[in-house]
Formats: sequence, structure tokens, C-alpha cells
Amino acid sequence: MASSPLRSQNIRDKDERRGEPSSADAGGDRASAPQTKEYQVAELLREKIIAGVFVRGQRLKQAEIAKGLAISITPVREALRLLEAEGYVHVSSHRGAVVAPFQIDQVGELFDLRLHLEGTLAAGAAKRLSPEDLALLEELNEAIGEALQRRQYEAVRSANFRFHFRLYERAGLPHTLEFVRVLWARYPFDLLGAIPGWPAASVDDHKTLLEALRNKDARQAMRAMQAHITAGYRRFSATYAVGRPAR
Repeated sequence: MASSPLRSQNIRDKDERRGEPSSADAGGDRASAPQTKEYQVAELLREKIIAGVFVRGQRLKQAEIAKGLAISITPVREALRLLEAEGYVHVSSHRGAVVAPFQIDQVGELFDLRLHLEGTLAAGAAKRLSPEDLALLEELNEAIGEALQRRQYEAVRSANFRFHFRLYERAGLPHTLEFVRVLWARYPFDLLGAIPGWPAASVDDHKTLLEALRNKDARQAMRAMQAHITAGYRRFSATYAVGRPAR
């Protein structure tokens, strides 16, 4: 297990160390946020998949994950079942859990859904964010920029995942949030993040979004999120010659 990307990493992230709710505790409604270990493990694995720590097609070994997190195998098994339902992993009797491939042939449809659902979550969150929430989002966006300067691209994608989902979790729309989790499992973030200039442009897009959030302007927050998603999709389509022109 010496090479495991989970070695020495607790299932709660730095939010908790700052006195904020951890990713595992954050839900659409903080009072009803899931507290189970399997939920916490699932959130960590989602982040690692989106960040590229676990690559598409990689086998996820339950025993190694459990050992790396210093927990029993049961919550890991349950977390993988949850991720299978969301599309992050495929589970078979002979290979076990394997990170699912993205669906590049469906990227246009996925873009349309992201545009609507994530815009809705951004608008909802704008009305509910506390000063502490906003400070955390600003810190995460700064972390993206710092990791980018150090060329630590897994850290860039990890911080970006946290930025988006810390925001979305505050919207108070748990069903919409779950649909967005499914979309992120299928969207080709691996390829999008590799496009030169896109991570830096994302940081700037986030700053525009943060300004709307500071003003509690739900309509502008929705527009900023949709502009951000559209810009990424346009770069993706132009770079890889797939999908269709964005509206």
C-alpha cells in the first residue's frame, strides 16, 4: 500500500480543520446532512476520481482503500455501491470495482444538463451562503491558482471539485445535487482539464461567480455559472472536435 493515493489521508478534509463542516457532512441542508462513514468515503473517492488520482479504468481495491483510510472494509464496500449507482464505478464479479470511463459521445447532452442544473444550484446557493461559506469558496479558488502555479494538476482538479460541490451543497436542493453528481461522473473532466489555458480561465470565471455570490445576486450567479460551463464546453469541442456548438 506504499503507493496508495489514500495513504495518511483522513476521510474528513481540511474544511473540518478550519472549523467548517467537512465535505462528508455538507449536504443540501446542513441539519440533515449525511454523517455515515460510507457517505464520507464516497465523497472522497468522487473527488479522487475527478482529480485523476484514480484514473479511468483503474481497479479500486476495497482492502487497500480501507487500510489507507484506517477504517473497516464495510463502509468502503457500501461507498462503492453508492458510486456504482451514480456511475463513477463499474462493479463486476470478476474484476470488482473499476473507475468508469467518461462518456465523450454524450458530452453535448451532458453539457445541456449541467448548464441547467448547475446554474440552478448556483442561484440557490447565492441566497443561502454564509460569510464563512463564501470565505471557504474564496480559499478554494486561491488553492486552485496556487496549485496551478506549481503545476500540481491533480490538486487543481481536486480543489475545483471541492469549490463546485461546496457551493452546490449550500443550495438546499438535494435532489438536484444528486443529479449533478451523476453528471460529473460521466463528464470528460480529464480531457477538459488538460486543455492549455483552461484551468487559469476557470479561476477567473470563479472570481466572477464569487462576486455575484458576495452580492447575493441569484440571477447573476446563475449566469456566471452557466457562462463558466459554456466556456469550458466550447474549449473542449474546439480542442477535441466532438460535441456540437454551444448555444
